[in-house]
Amino acid sequence: MTTLEELAQAIELGHPNETEELVRKALEEGTDPVELVEEVMVPAMRVVGEKYKEQQVDIPGILSSARSVQKGFEAVKEVKADYQTKEHGTIILGTIEGDLHDVGKNLVAMMFRGAGFKVIDLGVDISEKQFLRAVKENPDVSIVCISSLLSTTNKEMKQVVKALRKKAAKESEPNLQDSGRRRCSNQRTCGKDWCRRLYRQLRRCSRNGKKIYIIVVPGRKR
Repeated sequence: MTTLEELAQAIELGHPNETEELVRKALEEGTDPVELVEEVMVPAMRVVGEKYKEQQVDIPGILSSARSVQKGFEAVKEVKADYQTKEHGTIILGTIEGDLHDVGKNLVAMMFRGAGFKVIDLGVDISEKQFLRAVKENPDVSIVCISSLLSTTNKEMKQVVKALRKKAAKESEPNLQDSGRRRCSNQRTCGKDWCRRLYRQLRRCSRNGKKIYIIVVPGRKR
């Protein structure tokens, strides 16, 4: 088995430390960092996604694989200081005020980082003011993701959406779009259908230079 094959396997099995070691080994062997990322690491993560769709891997398994990819990215950037990942856009992500659930948020963040998005993760229990401040401090942001599990946070979520609309109107940004809110009644369906459509929509909106906000309802407890 080649180093690259071992690397893909380590990611699929969710072994972060082994992934980091194999990335360093591959770079020492002269593997191009772009090839390493785009032809090995990202495809390996896609395999994990397909396995989840077929119920061959669970949420903890996906998180372990995503952490492995993140470890690999960090190793590439450390060894090749001039390497720059191709970013499709900037995402601000946070769990709404009054909600401390973060599994869905963390999974979305990891997946989008692996897909080439710059993700600014605000954490949990994030207020309207904190979301607006983050948007102000990051003028290049193209997407705002608001995560929630609890229905009791509906009011806070609506308030953040209203505030974003008001900000857009004030700054003459008619291209702010609402993707809509969708509660995931089936966790598996969310993972393989809605999230995939969401990803395509984000890529499309980022390429078109649109500013949008997305409300993500993970439907997943710790």
